Amino acid sequence: MSLLSFFLYVFVTSFTPGPNNIMAMIFANRFGLRKTIRFCLGVSAGFFVIMILCSYFNLLLHQFIPKIELIMTIIGVIYMLFLAFKILTSKPDDQNNNEDKHNGFLIGMLLQFINPKGILYGVTVISTFILPYHTSHTSLIIFSIFLAFVGFLSTFSWSVFGSIFQSFLAKYRSQFNVIMALLLVYSAGSILVGYFIR
Repeated sequence: MSLLSFFLYVFVTSFTPGPNNIMAMIFANRFGLRKTIRFCLGVSAGFFVIMILCSYFNLLLHQFIPKIELIMTIIGVIYMLFLAFKILTSKPDDQNNNEDKHNGFLIGMLLQFINPKGILYGVTVISTFILPYHTSHTSLIIFSIFLAFVGFLSTFSWSVFGSIFQSFLAKYRSQFNVIMALLLVYSAGSILVGYFIR
């Protein structure tokens, strides 16, 4: 296994803008870094489960995913568009009302199961970089923990950014919400377009 290629793929894919990272930044901007850590941990836990499933059922997933990929893609896109709408229409006084509903561990974890980008990333990284070289239970668990940890680092980094610039972003909240909503729409669109032009 080329470790350089593996690390480049993992870190570039994890740290580039996507639904998890954008939502982490928005939550940290609205609720603060400390309260957003629950969401980041949820993303990491969900991602760990996805990586374990991809590790142990990689061949089955390769046969099964094409049958459900369109449904997962549509559900994921609808959810991202819903989030974009909620961000676009949110008001500063909505912050405390939505805090427990959208900024929790369970939401972060469950999001991974309707995130086709995350699942396909798991299938790709496991089948390309890990399974051809490592098949023991221990190595699969260690790689899954590593990938989940990188997922946590990426969402946490975006959360730190949202928290550091909290006062600046609060001043330009409506413009920030428009940009973040458009980024989510772009993410949803690119996932949908990517599905159809492969």
